[in-house]
Amino acid sequence: MKTGYNILIVDDEPEYQRVVSMILSRKGYQTSTCSNGREALSYLRDHEVNLVITDLRMPELSGEELIRRLTSENEDIDIIVMTAYGSIESAVDSIKYGAKDYFVKSSDLEELIIKVERLAKLKRLSEKSDILLRNQHEENVFLESKNPQYLRLLEVCDRTADTNINVLLLGESGVGKEVFANYIHSRGGRAREPFVPINCQSLPESVIESELFGHEKGSFTGAVTKRIGKFEEANFGTLFLDEIGDLPISMQGKLLRVLESRKIERIGSNKSIDLDVRLICATNKSLEDEIAEGRFREDLLYRINTLTLYIPPIRQRKEDLDGLIEFFIRKTEAEQKKKITHIDGQVMERLLTYDYPGNVRELKNIIERMVALSDGGRITIDDLQQPLCGRRDDAGKTAFLDERATLKEARADFEKYYIEKALKEAGGNVTKCAAALGITARQLWNKLGEYGIAPKNVK
Repeated sequence: MKTGYNILIVDDEPEYQRVVSMILSRKGYQTSTCSNGREALSYLRDHEVNLVITDLRMPELSGEELIRRLTSENEDIDIIVMTAYGSIESAVDSIKYGAKDYFVKSSDLEELIIKVERLAKLKRLSEKSDILLRNQHEENVFLESKNPQYLRLLEVCDRTADTNINVLLLGESGVGKEVFANYIHSRGGRAREPFVPINCQSLPESVIESELFGHEKGSFTGAVTKRIGKFEEANFGTLFLDEIGDLPISMQGKLLRVLESRKIERIGSNKSIDLDVRLICATNKSLEDEIAEGRFREDLLYRINTLTLYIPPIRQRKEDLDGLIEFFIRKTEAEQKKKITHIDGQVMERLLTYDYPGNVRELKNIIERMVALSDGGRITIDDLQQPLCGRRDDAGKTAFLDERATLKEARADFEKYYIEKALKEAGGNVTKCAAALGITARQLWNKLGEYGIAPKNVK
């Protein structure tokens, strides 16, 4: 069944109605039928229809009047007019009122099918275009900020976008690292070339080499066709390796060789392929800790972190929350086909003071849930379902965690508080603080970047 394009056939001749419905159903369309315009309007009030195929001359409510009513009430419905040969002039006139096309009943029904297929294809293309525009708008919203640290990051991205240096994006899960990677790509000279993202965490170790470098047909069991890898797909553009900290250690050496030689070989081939790819990597892990534990190569880190950018979590840029909340409410309204006219003040207070351990992703989920549970256009405190609680008091100490906090989040909270406390005791001196904490100054600097701590602001 071809979903997403439902057809209503309106005709006062039961036999012709049945034939058209049967033929379109065989082509995979969902069809319904009505015998006159009034019946059609009643049906349309309770059902979603994409195309109305209507006769012109019918009892009770004519096809012309039906077209006028439909085009004035719903611009999204396509209309094809069916007419006898002698009424072609009336059919042409109906196009002025909003019909998309007409069909002469004495013609081959294959011609009607072609017209339907054309309109269905146009709708699919329009929906894809709308999705692209919405995604682009969503990225633009994520990149709008009143936060000075965030704005400085964007400025650095702009200044380095036209270079080929490798970039490492750090930040918690859900802060929008892929949005930043795409922004860097779109602002540089490679913008017209491919941007190819790949999540290292989501791929089994057994297939990641083939995903990155490709393979030749027959190079291993299951390789029934040649495959182009992500590096080759991104040639002349940008490759984004998300969650690079989860790349298996066995693959890290191979990745390092590719970065040094600027060449790849598909699995099963001895032919080298030259590469001109900009690499952007991202992780929510401390790669210094991963190196200390033997899970990440130090030489690979030096290759990928020519420029390191730390993307702050929402709790460090609360001034952007009102804009993000407004955007997700309007976006969710459109997706769920619900209109929100009022949000209780208590709800807004919780939304604006909560720390969002899951960052933008969690904010989006909270909004989607609230809109779904809303009734009569109002969002009340009951629609939150779970209480939202701040995670720090004004002194920066851990006050309380919301019931969904993980051990990792709790540990990160304490570590940040402990480092801030140690920095204060060291008078903001990073070298002295690192010695007190029993780590190197470089490790401490990485922690400061990870948690968004600025030593000069610590007294």
